[in-house]
Amino acid sequence: MRRPPAPLPPLPAPLATLLVPFLALAALLCAVPSAHAADNGEWSVEPTASGPGRRPYFYLSADPGTTLTDSVTVTNKTAAPLTFLLYGADAYNTERDGGFAVRTREERQRGVGAWAKPDRARVTVPARSAVTVPYTLTVPEDAEPGDHPGALVALDERVAAGSGGAVAVGVQRAVGARVYLRVNGPAMPALSVEDVRYAPDKPLVPGTGDSSALVSYTLHNRGNVTLAPKVALRAEGLFGRTLLARDLGGVPGELLPRQRIRLTTSWAGAPQLDWGEVTLTASARDARGSGAASFLAVPWLVVAVPFAAGAGAGALVWVRARRRAARAG
Repeated sequence: MRRPPAPLPPLPAPLATLLVPFLALAALLCAVPSAHAADNGEWSVEPTASGPGRRPYFYLSADPGTTLTDSVTVTNKTAAPLTFLLYGADAYNTERDGGFAVRTREERQRGVGAWAKPDRARVTVPARSAVTVPYTLTVPEDAEPGDHPGALVALDERVAAGSGGAVAVGVQRAVGARVYLRVNGPAMPALSVEDVRYAPDKPLVPGTGDSSALVSYTLHNRGNVTLAPKVALRAEGLFGRTLLARDLGGVPGELLPRQRIRLTTSWAGAPQLDWGEVTLTASARDARGSGAASFLAVPWLVVAVPFAAGAGAGALVWVRARRRAARAG
């Protein structure tokens, strides 16, 4: 049976196609958005149309212990038959940029990947045709309330030759239709900013060139619902002077439950001689968190000259002491 979907964040980009290394299958990442089906030009995977409209993704809502039924349609756009392996997969955010990705068949599945079972694990789709495959999704009695994102994936059985190199690695391609499952129960949004770091890149002599800094941080969704976070950066110098205040770009539109991502932003015109603090504040829905890091901007030449002068004076004292000792002897 189908249940009406619970409210979810705004529509993200669909799961797209990726090359998957054979024998060392990598995650399926998202790429160019499409209007409806996840499509790589040769085949597509999408929820089976019900009624007059098409569904871009599976939006499902269920109580623990419930079994849902639905179907997925795989369309072959080529002039030859294609055979696919069908499976459910859990979704996660990539550490590199927070992109939407799904687990491979060999990885352990704990959510949608373990609960969604296509009626057929292997399907051959004739040339320029489509095949619809029903599936069931059984939510365990002890399933945690909240969002459980995933995908229904069609993995091409063909192994294409990889790029040249010392080790030849074949590749397989896959396309997946996203599944957004909400297990009914308390929604607990929670967000934190962790491990803030400040890395300056400045000229040797103050005022002789442009300066910049890299501010990196970890964004952690500690709750059980998907969030669309916004992040603001503020920097204060000595005596509380405001040096920078801006909203950051490059933040993923959806941060999945229990996921951490590492992000970096550049600060052009960072101070060359100052002492202060950078603070990052993340907010999404009813969740908010912040993290900070202190910085001391001192050009190397400002430190090196007194050090060199002190070292030179120390050497001169040592030489004079040796000469006096030699005369006394």
